[in-house]
Amino acid sequence: MLARALRGTVDGFVSVMLASYLNSAGYTPVEISALVTATLLGSAALSLLMGLLGYRFSRRHLLFFSAGLMLLTGLGFAFVTNFWVLMVISVIGTLNPSSNDVSVFLPTEQSLLSDTVDAKERTALFARYNVAGVLSAAFGALGVGVPVYLARSAGWSQVDAQRLSFLVYAGAGLLLFALYARLTIEDAEGGPTRTAPLKKARRAVIKLAALFSIDAFGGGFLVHALIALWLFRRFGLDIETTGSIFFGFNVMSALSQFLSPIVARRVGLINTIVFTQVPANVTMILAAIAPTAPIAVALLMVRMFLNQMDQPARQSYTMAVVPPEERAAAASVTHVPRGLAAALAPLIVGALLTVSSFGWPLIVGSSVKLFYNALLLWQFRAHPAPEEADQRTPTAAR
Repeated sequence: MLARALRGTVDGFVSVMLASYLNSAGYTPVEISALVTATLLGSAALSLLMGLLGYRFSRRHLLFFSAGLMLLTGLGFAFVTNFWVLMVISVIGTLNPSSNDVSVFLPTEQSLLSDTVDAKERTALFARYNVAGVLSAAFGALGVGVPVYLARSAGWSQVDAQRLSFLVYAGAGLLLFALYARLTIEDAEGGPTRTAPLKKARRAVIKLAALFSIDAFGGGFLVHALIALWLFRRFGLDIETTGSIFFGFNVMSALSQFLSPIVARRVGLINTIVFTQVPANVTMILAAIAPTAPIAVALLMVRMFLNQMDQPARQSYTMAVVPPEERAAAASVTHVPRGLAAALAPLIVGALLTVSSFGWPLIVGSSVKLFYNALLLWQFRAHPAPEEADQRTPTAAR
């Protein structure tokens, strides 16, 4: 939980500051989008390796490797200015352009969390895990004005102050290493939480991965770094104001996740995912056509409250339909297509924003996500999680 909160803090900071820093440094919207794409592609590739090959290593070593990679990523962005070198660092590093966790840490942490509670408590645990990240990301976003203040006080340029602030990101990698060193983990070598490659639940997981990739492709149009870029170009907001707005966004997202397990107990995990996402996406479309910044921000705030309520339910459902030893592989296989699909969208966003500052990226992304909602309901509504099926009548269960 503490590790997720720490990552959330620096991810929230970077997701808002990244667009401002790159924009101030003279990169074009297409180049900014290309770097965002590179971070998403790199996270997807590394997560795939973690999930499919990670069972050969202890989970402690996987977490140590991830923390070390985070340290090197922060140092790279702090001291490198060449676009193509930054592109390489983005691909192999851990930088997260969204406050959501799209990192290499995810498969290992999710499998560890699932081992600590019984099925009935799993959704609530994931809700607390996500809240730790999202609420911390809110305070991270609020801190994006600090480099600007330091630049003004010390006589630096804003770009230099923002570049050096990546050292904070690197420092977070060191702190993560210290936190993981204190974990009590049953390593993969022969312990009761031994991991294994994906075999028994392969069909269900592949189907979920395909659906989640559609959702992620739509979400790629809506990552925080690109929403921030849209706000900069559409309404001319400054970095301090945008940071405050994203603080509000993340607080709303955190609060909503406490409701997720309550809703899931009443209507089921699949229904929770769909019935919260549909109004969230409709609200995003309305924000895209809003005539003024206050109206757009208000609609985005409503969207943020609803949008993340599906996350604990989605994570819990994925862990429910696979045997415990395959959970790390399942988390990776469902996570990686999301990362790859999301990586396709930012370049399209960059092209759209180059032509016009209108909210076409928001409309396209939300429409794709509505299509995913319909497909998920159609494919999985009749297949509840095992703990939900146990609560049905014998006739219904048959």
